[in-house]
Amino acid sequence: MDPNKSILTNTSDSENYQTLSTVMRASELKDLLGHDGPFTVFAPSDSAFEKLPRHKVAELLKPENKKELQDLMAFHVVAGNLTASKILRAMCRGNGVASFTTVQGNEITATLQGIDIVLSDSVGNSAKITAADANQCNGVMHEIDRVILAGKF
Repeated sequence: MDPNKSILTNTSDSENYQTLSTVMRASELKDLLGHDGPFTVFAPSDSAFEKLPRHKVAELLKPENKKELQDLMAFHVVAGNLTASKILRAMCRGNGVASFTTVQGNEITATLQGIDIVLSDSVGNSAKITAADANQCNGVMHEIDRVILAGKF
């Protein structure tokens, strides 16, 4: 990841985030993540997308499912620059729990499981941060091991 490039450019250039790049462009988050910031993106890797039910990504990419795709991807983005240390500090202040409002409007909750930061939605769908603090010119990315389905998918 090149810290002088945007989140959108870095995901497009990375071999590990091709599916994320495709869905960001299809969901029109490209307009948001290509320029503005700062943002924190909890970025599902290609292997995280492969854990979804078969054909789910293809289904989401259909034009009639654009709103669902936008909601799903916006749930993985928080306004502001939340480094792993900031997330941990917020968890310390919150007795082991910290919540952040996503650009989609719902909350994502961070907790610790052993030494791992785990993110969860309101119904218990969760993902573990597997690589933290990839700095970008418009924010920071944290790789996660699952797509968080935000309760309704």
